[in-house]
Amino acid sequence: MQKNDLKALIEEIYENLLERIDADENATKGQVVNYLKDAIDIVSNINDKDIDSIEHAKAAFSNSYKELVSQSLSSYKSTNQKFGELTQLNEQTLQKCNNKQIDLETLTTKFSEIQTHMTDEVKKANQIISELSEKVRTLEETTNLDPLTKVFNRRALISYLNGVCSNKNIPYSLHVLMLDIDHFKAINDTYGHIAGDKILIFISNILRKTLRDGDKIFRFGGEEFTVILNRNNDEDSEAIANRILKLICSNKLVYMGENISVTASIGMTKFVENDTPDTLLSRADKALYASKHNGKNMVSKVMK
Repeated sequence: MQKNDLKALIEEIYENLLERIDADENATKGQVVNYLKDAIDIVSNINDKDIDSIEHAKAAFSNSYKELVSQSLSSYKSTNQKFGELTQLNEQTLQKCNNKQIDLETLTTKFSEIQTHMTDEVKKANQIISELSEKVRTLEETTNLDPLTKVFNRRALISYLNGVCSNKNIPYSLHVLMLDIDHFKAINDTYGHIAGDKILIFISNILRKTLRDGDKIFRFGGEEFTVILNRNNDEDSEAIANRILKLICSNKLVYMGENISVTASIGMTKFVENDTPDTLLSRADKALYASKHNGKNMVSKVMK
């Protein structure tokens, strides 16, 4: 598990423990000990090779960013307060000068002190901004979640497929769908990148609503998504892929008062013995190319 996942899990255990204590007027040390023993057993039995659910990952990702936002606001308030104090000092200095004969030497010294304080505060603020930016960059590099669509990212996909491919004899069928949004560049050029982002979120929401909890959704990169279908035969997997395409093209996205028609193409393959993540994704990509080449808005298969 990632550090952020562990933090989210511990926070959940902590909050649950407090709720249990609050609910029992006569809570005892023994009850707390028993609860903690249960929590230890739960954490010990977590399978590190299994990707958490989307909702769990969303919570971990959201909580991490909430912490960063909290730090940013605290830093902003502190810096803003300092500038307020400096502004007040500036006004007091000017008022003193108005109330008596101007002493240029004293005035110069005062303003020099104010300038020094302001420069120091700006340096501190820039340092904090730099540190927080680095934390955001590290969070985005280590998380398993795509920040825009809130589905799993490419890093999580490779990790998941490595686990699948290391198990040479998985006792069920596993299919891979590679989905690419048709004419995405043209949509971006026509409506702008914000519209493009809206479409990516639109597609991810359709995938979440269409698929089962046991299936996995990943943003592979750019306008491509990868879907892992577990425990479906070839016919059912193809039917699911076609249903996804139908839902995408039948639901129009409204942006800035305009209806944007969206279609997608899908390439499909399935896990076979001795597959690696590269061979699996390569076949799915080859199938996707066939869908793109043969007219788009369709499903093509390369099964082995």
